[in-house]
Amino acid sequence: MTQPSWFSAGFPHIWLPYTQMKTTPPPLTVARTDGARITLADGRELIDGIASWWTACHGYNHPHIRAAVEKQLADMPHMMFGGLVNEPALKLAQRLAAMLPGNLDHVFFVDSGSVAVEVALKMATQYWLNQGVRTRTKFLAFNGGYHGDTIATMAVSDPDEGMHKMFGGLLPHHHVIDLPRDDKSIAAFEAFLAREAEHLAGIIVEPLVQGAGGMIFHDADVLRRLRAAADRQNLLLIFDEIFTGFGRTGTMFACEAAGVVPDIITLSKALTGGTMALAATVASSKVFDAFWSDNPEHALMHGPTFMGNPLACAAANASLDLFETEPRLEQVAAISDQLARGLEPCRNLRHVKDVRTKGAIGVVELDRIDNLNDLKQRFVDAGVWVRPFGKIVYLTPAFTIGTDDLDKLTTRVRAVLSA
Repeated sequence: MTQPSWFSAGFPHIWLPYTQMKTTPPPLTVARTDGARITLADGRELIDGIASWWTACHGYNHPHIRAAVEKQLADMPHMMFGGLVNEPALKLAQRLAAMLPGNLDHVFFVDSGSVAVEVALKMATQYWLNQGVRTRTKFLAFNGGYHGDTIATMAVSDPDEGMHKMFGGLLPHHHVIDLPRDDKSIAAFEAFLAREAEHLAGIIVEPLVQGAGGMIFHDADVLRRLRAAADRQNLLLIFDEIFTGFGRTGTMFACEAAGVVPDIITLSKALTGGTMALAATVASSKVFDAFWSDNPEHALMHGPTFMGNPLACAAANASLDLFETEPRLEQVAAISDQLARGLEPCRNLRHVKDVRTKGAIGVVELDRIDNLNDLKQRFVDAGVWVRPFGKIVYLTPAFTIGTDDLDKLTTRVRAVLSA
């Protein structure tokens, strides 16, 4: 395909994510988006099966979010959050506190999911330091987990996961074990806590779905077990809901399905409806109170330059409006049913190990994928944007996707895997 001039001029100077630049085929050039459709610069149109890494929950170019961003851009695109505040940020903090369960009432804004997790780890560690406890500096995380690509977040992700394992000598040491989901792993979990709890600041987990680690599902009992153990051992519980938050698993937040309230929760991705970079680390009153002090050293010394960006917060407020006024969770339930029906026939295909769905997540797990680039190209040739990784082919479409487009996605997944 003939590339546009802006690609030819700019591509030699770009460094892409998760990409071996020498051997990977050139990326597709996108001209525009609309709803669940991506239009390429050469005129081809793709049905988007992953909503830009799960962010575009309302589809692309929703007019309500666009109007809110345009208005905010005219009024005030940015203002520092040090010593100054703005209405969109405070309004968003109030709304998030009202939406989240329990007393998750204190919102710290950042600009990416990885940084939100970094702040959560920092909060949990300083929670103990502010109380004079200097031995609780480690975290318990779980195999299959993924919490980001920055130094601290890599340290609490799966240590054998391909992207991060080469950095073992650089990373601080934390504890990563199996999720307590069966008799053997529950026993190992309890034995570990009996040995190490006094050195732990907290436990971190992706509730219900470990996303980038392989779309690995677990049930709500696991989360209740973690909450009970954290209470018993006086540990903080952190839920990383950057993937699962805002309806993706079927409830507004995954923790609601278990009736469990963490001490700290991290949010991003769908927070702005896939339009602007924004994330949040939300702490309970219990955590916040450990920082409330006459001692200036007890303050949380963290502050991203674009923290509380009014433009991003306006987009997030508009996204929350849509959750309130349009039937998003009902749409997720319908998508879940259609994904289950559409992907289940893959179970009979050669090399397929499992087919599973939860909310607006559909997964086909293979025993292997020998050539990811070839598989990605086959999906593009079939008119869909599906980006498999590891051994996983997955769909995480926009909640507003039409039934016809979703049927085309599942049909073409079946067809490509059949071939």
